[in-house]
Order: sequence, then structure tokens, then C-alpha cells
Amino acid sequence: FSADTTSLFVCGNEAEEEPRVLEPGAAPFGNFPHYSRFHPPEQRLRLLPPELLRRLFPPERSEARPILGLDVGCNSGDLSVALYKHFLSLHDGENCSDASRELRLLCCDIDPVLVERAKKECPFPDGLNFITLDFMNQRTRKVLLSSFLSQFGRSVFDIGFCMSITMWIHLNHGDHGLWEFLAHLSSLCRYLLVEPQPWKCYRAAARRLRKLGLHDFDHFHSLAIRGDMANQIVQILTQDHGMELVCCFGNTSWDRSLLLFRASDP
Repeated sequence: FSADTTSLFVCGNEAEEEPRVLEPGAAPFGNFPHYSRFHPPEQRLRLLPPELLRRLFPPERSEARPILGLDVGCNSGDLSVALYKHFLSLHDGENCSDASRELRLLCCDIDPVLVERAKKECPFPDGLNFITLDFMNQRTRKVLLSSFLSQFGRSVFDIGFCMSITMWIHLNHGDHGLWEFLAHLSSLCRYLLVEPQPWKCYRAAARRLRKLGLHDFDHFHSLAIRGDMANQIVQILTQDHGMELVCCFGNTSWDRSLLLFRASDP
């Protein structure tokens, strides 16, 4: 699926094609062209301690450097870049030469148009790698992630970021798809930061698709996992996949919690 849809706009006496900004809910995989306009990164960053990664992975453990992060559903990279700057305490316009030796992020999204934009606009190309990946495609996922990890002689990521992506996996792949998605992440990451969408977002996404005359989500009406989605994801990760809930950093202004999990043997 590509969000690269176009619409005809008339300006004065000239007609020209420009990208059409999809309405919220109109991108079936959450691949909105300008996601950060209505969910700015700052809302997440204010809840996360800048020193979080240095606490989880103390600098004296030099053999573990760099810290390796996986950002699933990175969109056009605005939040990925913001997280990178936040955890390394980098300021606008600052490009620390040592940054990529301390933290490397592999950022993936299903939409190649958004990934290309992320690559072009990224101010830290040595520290962030953007790739097009359908995370639910097992063969492609294994090849691309293993290729990245092997560069550092590693088999797992230190931390994974799953920011407002669980709903889209759930709606497009059903209950088992969500369970499998979380299983894959828990096996790939020593720590996992998850921002689940609440159930009201599911209803809103389905309603907006219908309002726009688009095809409804195949699994929406048959989902058995519903209700308090943050709690549901906590239960799946802790009871089924052996992770431990370390901390809840609070809720964003749009009522999404930030949950940090740790593998049983990090």
C-alpha cells in the first residue's frame, strides 16, 4: 500500500497535481503522509527521560556499544529522529561525530514513499538506517534484520520502539497477527517500548474508512482482543511472551500510554 495518492488542485488559471493529504483513518496501514502534524514527537519525548538508554545500557559496558534500536512503523522518520536526538541529548543543528558510535537505529515502514522521504530528510544518516519492510513478512523480516545485526556481531536489538503501530497490525492481521507481531518483537529485543492505541482509536479508524467510502478492515468485527488495549498488550507480552513490565511513563495528550518491557533474560 502506498500513501502516494494525488488529487487535482486548481490555482488561478493553472491546474497542477499535488499530493493529497489523507484524512485521519484513510491510510489502512497507518501510513499517513504527515503523521507528525497531528501527533507531534514532543508529546512522547516529554514523558521519556533523556538518560533512559544510558541507564538501561551503562556506558562502562563498552563491549555492548553501540546501542542498537529497532523502530517499527517509523513513517517518514520524524519521531525516529526526535528519539535519536532526545536520547543522545543532541540539539537542533548539532551533529555529534560520536553519536553513531553510541546509538544506531534501524527504522522500518511498509510505505516506500515515506521511507524515501525519511532517508532524504534525515540529519543523522550515519546513525539512522531507513528501510522499506512489511514486518509481518517473515522471510523479508529475517533477511533484513539479520543483515543489520550481523554488522555488529549481534543477534538481537537492545531496544525496540513500537509507537502507535499495534492497532494497524491488529486491524490488518487479526488477533493472531497481533499476538505473532508481539512474539516477534519480544524475541528480537532485550527491551521494548510500546505505545498502544486505545480501543476508541479502532472504532474511529473503521468509522472514517466507511465515511470515505473505502473498504472496511477485514478483521475489525471479529476481533476478540478488545477493550483496554494497553492492558491486553501487557498481558500478551508478560504472560505469553515472557517479558516483564518495567515502567509506564504516563500518557500522551491523546491518551496513549508509553510502556517499557524487559525480556526475562536481557
